[in-house]
Amino acid sequence: MKQPSLAKLTTYDPNPLLDTVTEYLNVKNDAALSRALAIAPPIISKIRHRKMVVGAALLIRMHEITNISIKELRALMGDRRPIFC
Repeated sequence: MKQPSLAKLTTYDPNPLLDTVTEYLNVKNDAALSRALAIAPPIISKIRHRKMVVGAALLIRMHEITNISIKELRALMGDRRPIFC
């Protein structure tokens, strides 16, 4: 049985994830967050506006920097799938 894609989940909202990581890293805005995560600023904007989903590489990067578990990071964005596809 195939899992629904992350973008199609009704519970998916990446903003709590981004807000939590922003607060945890004690940065002021999305530009500072993008620098801390070593990604381009438009990626954060696309994720906030749900034009792009949070990918595995970004989740791993967030985990490496914050030491928050992948499971908890997934829960913060509303990903409640039992397995990660």
